[in-house]
Amino acid sequence: MSVEIKNASLTLGDKVLLEDFSANFKTGELTIILGPNGTGKSSLLKLISREWKCNGQLSFYGKPSEEWKPADLAQSVGILPQYSSLTFAFTVREVVELGGLALSASQAEVSDIATQKMQTTDVVHLADRLYPSLSGGEKQRVHLARVLTQLSKSPREPVLMLDEPTSALDIGHQHKTLQLAKDLAKKGSAVIAVIHDLNLAAQYADHIIMLNKGYIVAEGSPKSVITPRNIEDVYGWPVEVIPHPVNDYPVILA
Repeated sequence: MSVEIKNASLTLGDKVLLEDFSANFKTGELTIILGPNGTGKSSLLKLISREWKCNGQLSFYGKPSEEWKPADLAQSVGILPQYSSLTFAFTVREVVELGGLALSASQAEVSDIATQKMQTTDVVHLADRLYPSLSGGEKQRVHLARVLTQLSKSPREPVLMLDEPTSALDIGHQHKTLQLAKDLAKKGSAVIAVIHDLNLAAQYADHIIMLNKGYIVAEGSPKSVITPRNIEDVYGWPVEVIPHPVNDYPVILA
């Protein structure tokens, strides 16, 4: 496994965001985190990315988090945040090449890698545009290219975290982004994504963790987690779940 969390809890004020949370995130799997607003999904990614201190046990590749130097871990663990506060008038290429700061590579090599990742996320045609002029969806894809650049020379199976990566995307780019996440997992990465669209989760996830009020209420395959009872219990809304007529994954009808 790439990431292991044991007995993690997180409280902000009087609000419990995570309570006694334990999970393993494995290489070769796309794990999708589901749950209502404010239930701890993004907080979990902040713990894994070490933005917030974990008061439980957190380990990467079998080694405790506190034993990792930030520069070493940055080569293998990257996060696409939900929001970016970048306001400087950088070009798209310059933003993507920021991912190269974690690499032991020449500027020419970083530039080549950045071009490849911009092609992968469908933003290479925007390379000379100023980042602040982009739409929300274009910015998301630029930052995804930046994180992929950061992880491009990882000495071990990468861990890629995606916090609502499809929130600003049109339907085509939603599917392209999650298919990319799925493909990266198949090649050996551990991919952890937070999304709100249950149908997208059911279609692309290898493994789902459903949270409610800081607790894991269901975990397993899409078919075992995406059920009418689980969805009504967690989201407070009755639904029907039917198999997709071609691919058999669960489809939610609200």
